[in-house]
Amino acid sequence: MPKIKTNNIELYYETHGAGQPLVLISGLGYPLWQWHKMVPFLAEHFQVITFDNRGVGQSDKPAGPYTAQMLAADTAGLLDALGIEKAIIAGHSMGGFIAQAMALDFPQKAEKLILCSTNFGGPHHVPVTPEAMKVLTDVTSDALTRLKNGLIVSTAPGWSEKNPEMIEEWVKWRIANPIDPAPYQAQLAIGLGLMNEAAAFENKLPRLNVPTLILFGAHDKVVPPANASLLAEKIADSKVVIFPDAGHFFPIEIAEAAAHAIVEFSK
Repeated sequence: MPKIKTNNIELYYETHGAGQPLVLISGLGYPLWQWHKMVPFLAEHFQVITFDNRGVGQSDKPAGPYTAQMLAADTAGLLDALGIEKAIIAGHSMGGFIAQAMALDFPQKAEKLILCSTNFGGPHHVPVTPEAMKVLTDVTSDALTRLKNGLIVSTAPGWSEKNPEMIEEWVKWRIANPIDPAPYQAQLAIGLGLMNEAAAFENKLPRLNVPTLILFGAHDKVVPPANASLLAEKIADSKVVIFPDAGHFFPIEIAEAAAHAIVEFSK
């Protein structure tokens, strides 16, 4: 199993394909599995690097709390260990926080930036919808019901009914890879640590001088797509793509279309 030592921890990583390096950073509570539907399409065009953030999967799970800057340093160390000077940096949801920190703290390593289903933190972003919040914070149902309801609210309307095999695969994967509460809370601290306006990325993003692609699902209830235009207003060289038939988990819902958008952006 390939692992590298970075920032005083060991990270598990995988590489696929060849060409321009593309780093994919996962969201809260997810290892590199989150990208497994997109990787085959992307590997036809890039050297795709996926990895388990600290706190999940086969990477180390030190005590928290964690910060976006800490995990950005993990990512930079991974690139150094692989001998990669610059890469396209893509992050989904919490991974988008890490990608923003990466572009700000290690600008020399960011060839381009891709922000997926994320926001800049602070008091001015558009928060999770009440509908999604109710489902994602439910503690009255059994664990399997909560998981399935969470997948339904996090994907486009009707997607789960149209893709029962994928929902079954998702549920089986999560049952086999349950969330470990302590490192999950440590990762959760990343977003909570950005709620203060001074800590948020909002007023730091204008410093960026990197081509940026902002990707959202039109039906995202977890990180509403109105955040796309807020990000674009702060990042000068940015482009927004909204996928009409996807929700928060578009890397799984519409993997091929999402990969195509990244390929087009990178030309």
